[in-house]
Amino acid sequence: MIPVCVYAVVREKDVCWEYADKLDGNKVRCKFCSRVLNGGISRLKNHLSRLPSKGVNPCNKVRDDVTERVRLIIAAKEDGREPVVTKRPKLGESNSPSNISASKPLLCLETPSPIAKVFPSLAQLGCSSSNDQENAERSIALFFFENRLDFSVARSSSYQLMVDAIAKSCNGFVVPSPETLKTTWLMRIKSEVSQHLKETEKEWAMTGCTIIADTWTDNKSRALINFLVSSPSRTFFHKSVDASSYFKNTKCLADLFDSVIQDFGPENVVQIIVDGALSYSGIGNHIVQNYGTIFVSPCASQCVNLILEDFCKIDWVNRCLSQAQTITKFIYNNATLLELMKKFTGGQELIRTGVTKSISNFFSLQALFKQRPRLKLMFNSPEYSTNSPYLNKPQSLSCISILEDNDFWKAVEECIAISEPFLRVLREVADGKPAVGFIYELMTRAKESIRTYYIMDETKCKTFLDIVDKKWHNQLHTHLHAAAAFFNPSIQYNPEIKFLGAIKEDFFAVLEKLLPTPELRRDITNQILLFTRAGGMFGCNLAKEARDTVAPGLWWEQYGDSAPVLQRVAIRILSQVCSTFAFDKQWSTFQQIHSEKRNKIDKEALSDLAYINYNLKLTRPMKRSLDADPIQLDDIDMTSEWVEEIENPSPTQWLDRFGSALDGSDLNTRQFSASIFGNDHMFAL
Repeated sequence: MIPVCVYAVVREKDVCWEYADKLDGNKVRCKFCSRVLNGGISRLKNHLSRLPSKGVNPCNKVRDDVTERVRLIIAAKEDGREPVVTKRPKLGESNSPSNISASKPLLCLETPSPIAKVFPSLAQLGCSSSNDQENAERSIALFFFENRLDFSVARSSSYQLMVDAIAKSCNGFVVPSPETLKTTWLMRIKSEVSQHLKETEKEWAMTGCTIIADTWTDNKSRALINFLVSSPSRTFFHKSVDASSYFKNTKCLADLFDSVIQDFGPENVVQIIVDGALSYSGIGNHIVQNYGTIFVSPCASQCVNLILEDFCKIDWVNRCLSQAQTITKFIYNNATLLELMKKFTGGQELIRTGVTKSISNFFSLQALFKQRPRLKLMFNSPEYSTNSPYLNKPQSLSCISILEDNDFWKAVEECIAISEPFLRVLREVADGKPAVGFIYELMTRAKESIRTYYIMDETKCKTFLDIVDKKWHNQLHTHLHAAAAFFNPSIQYNPEIKFLGAIKEDFFAVLEKLLPTPELRRDITNQILLFTRAGGMFGCNLAKEARDTVAPGLWWEQYGDSAPVLQRVAIRILSQVCSTFAFDKQWSTFQQIHSEKRNKIDKEALSDLAYINYNLKLTRPMKRSLDADPIQLDDIDMTSEWVEEIENPSPTQWLDRFGSALDGSDLNTRQFSASIFGNDHMFAL
């Protein structure tokens, strides 16, 4: 509610005439949209107020501050007053008592907002200190409810910063108008974000950067490509492109990638990460042939996730998941049972949601296995057997049978043991840190864990290893990953590592690509020997102590001076990410940007807003707590197959559900909002 102080005097001229031209008769022309209205100044006010209840076509070009002013005038008149709305004071001016004539009685009007009319007690609350906290929380809650905001917005770091800044400002803080937010502040914040990018570019000369091309096909079969750029300091969103008309045209795609590479400078780009949709488009061959020092790599997280997906398709694994879901569906669809379950588990959940469906499957099996004794206790407890209305239902009998089935729990334990090494790989490569130097070792250890677990079962061992090897050899394994492993001091000097000989050829191939002339390769053999034999600075005590504790790229920067040519190559390779999982997928926003229904101005404003929003959220991984899991979401997906039966699911249902949820948004709230209010555009432009 915005209080407006007005003088209760008889007006000589209606202030709203400044927004209209008087025509013949009782006609007026709006100065904003040029519409001619019958009915004089009153009709114009209703037109400018944009209130649907007034029965007048609203003006679609009027400024927000004018609409606000006119609404206040209309509200004052409906209350039986004819206020003269004073001109808005300029910044720095104040309405002190000395500026008000004593002959004109002062009236303070408060025009209630729609939400205040529904909850009038809010306007009547006093300002005593004992109520301040409750009043503030109540106002915030009403703001969330009225504007259909996800509750997860309250987790945003900028949310608390905003509240703190308002609390520190002087009394009578005036919030910026929508017009000010859309123009002044949008441009100012965009400029600040762009300035951060320019500062980050300074490190590219040493570390290089990775271009990430992330694709998605929406429900209208549009192919959208998001381009991001990543280096050790941080990752930035660059732009979103609708490539629908030429997605299968290699020449047009090549031109697009050429332009993006030029945006960052070919000399700065070490690799381009493409997902599966682009892997078969021919774009990789174009980049390799035309840019001698740029590598094309698959997304490591996507490849590992595909491995987990194929694990889930194995008959006995799929059967195990189905049985586990029978238990969770029964409990989570009955409020009484859910409350009883949380009583026995101490508030712990049986479901954990990951950033993909397959990750959620194995996370939930872990959670279920952890609560195994408590679940058995619950189903055998007096609270369940005497008070439960579900006791003799088929679902209840099925759950009890599954819980007592030792073969089921053995299968759950197997699933956890086989999946955990690959979940560990995902955690390492999906947290936004340079991990290219670790992916080879991580995958090697994950494969070795399968061999160890199934040492007595050759058939199962072969089944799982065939799945892993198919993705590893056909998609994930690259010369760059092998060379990064060779450069990694924690691998190079580890006597337990047995694969160094197998990757030496890949290492040499990378050196030849990055050092294409004999002049650049001069003395390179001696430098390689110095590194592998821990000579020079490589062998000092500080370097030895830092091999396993310092990031490989930083280790080379500090201790690689004895081999300057090799040092530069090592730093550029080891400073790269190998995954897109850490980066939010704001697909719903980009759908709006590329909508044909939007005019050029709307698209530009929405594009700027998406640029700011995406880049602000990309800073979140840097601020995440140390114990946070980068592949787990904070909230349970109450629409997943672990909770409800899904009939005829669409192929993209999971992607649609999680498309904007990789930042940890509250999925329950989003689903509730969409079902109650409809799928409004995210940004009202």
